[in-house]
Amino acid sequence: MDHVSVVVEDLDAAVAFFVALGMEVEGRTPVEGPWVDGVCGLDGVRVDIVMVRTPDGHGKLELTRFHSPAAVGADRAGAPPHTLGLRSVMFAVDDLDDALARVRPHGGELVGRVERYGDVYRLCYVRGPEGVIVALAEELG
Repeated sequence: MDHVSVVVEDLDAAVAFFVALGMEVEGRTPVEGPWVDGVCGLDGVRVDIVMVRTPDGHGKLELTRFHSPAAVGADRAGAPPHTLGLRSVMFAVDDLDDALARVRPHGGELVGRVERYGDVYRLCYVRGPEGVIVALAEELG
């Protein structure tokens, strides 16, 4: 897999949230033209894309803001973790408490609680901008 794409309304807020998690901006570019219209099956596509990657370079997210045509979709800001469709992206973190402290100023809120999975992980779900749920896992011991 190369990357996961997330369509957002507030591109800057989404970028700030994922950078606070430790991701790095790889690039930002506007995209439009007949080729993207053809790929999307839409007319008049005009988007801004920011690609962010994990520090090790192995994982990437494409954050996309549609200017034209306007993005559509159900209210996902409050959608619970068991809603059909892509619900979360998981990140391994060295320090879960530190990661939570870094995303809170960028709108990150716990969905439930931080829990332990045996003696293996501390885990939680964090809801970020646009209702995106990010799972965080800190390996123990």
